[in-house]
Amino acid sequence: MSTSLHQWNLAPTEAIALQTKLAKQLVLTDRIDPVRHIAGVDIGFEEGGAITRAAVVVLQWDPHAAPDLPIVEQVVHREPTRMPYIPGLLSFREIPAALGAFAKLNTMPELVMVDGQGIAHPRRLGVAAHLGLWLGLPTIGIAKSWLYGTHAEVGEQRGDWVPLTAGNEIIGAVLRSRAKVKPVFVSPGHRLCLETSLEWVLRCLGRTKLPEPTRLADRLASRRDEKRLPAS
Repeated sequence: MSTSLHQWNLAPTEAIALQTKLAKQLVLTDRIDPVRHIAGVDIGFEEGGAITRAAVVVLQWDPHAAPDLPIVEQVVHREPTRMPYIPGLLSFREIPAALGAFAKLNTMPELVMVDGQGIAHPRRLGVAAHLGLWLGLPTIGIAKSWLYGTHAEVGEQRGDWVPLTAGNEIIGAVLRSRAKVKPVFVSPGHRLCLETSLEWVLRCLGRTKLPEPTRLADRLASRRDEKRLPAS
């Protein structure tokens, strides 16, 4: 995990300039070690947004058991929110707490799935891409809603997808992860290509629209599963 990628106390104009610079450091080809553990990451807020709540759930990868993967570890980290909500700068609001959660892990994953955008972002640095640079790990963004880009209509069956584009550039995929349910927006974050990102998301899909790592992280971030956390 990087400890010196950048400072967080930035004005919005400085953060925007930094996004453009950092996006050039992303690796969008597969550089991934054999996967033994997959982490899901989601962020919530408490006290009217004053506290950022980051949830990380680590699952043991077993291709024969997928998507029913055992939970190895789950942590929640809270800290004061550092930046107000500004469209396009969500990673500066969310990642500091996510890094705090990763610092508490005993098991570091080889792959990280993030509830948010990867490169499907106006400056190609959504929260999954930004977090991937900080962690030095392969990351995938799986967002529940559209942020940027254009796409054709996607088929109604599970596994149907169409490219998400910005001009002539493919920046992600619109994936029907559950039949006749609103699609998710998948984009590589760091150290993965789009095709491999889609493969991993499909491998981890259970009965809901979200892959199991981010589904479980979403439950923890929204406090529905907090009672399952061990005492600390």
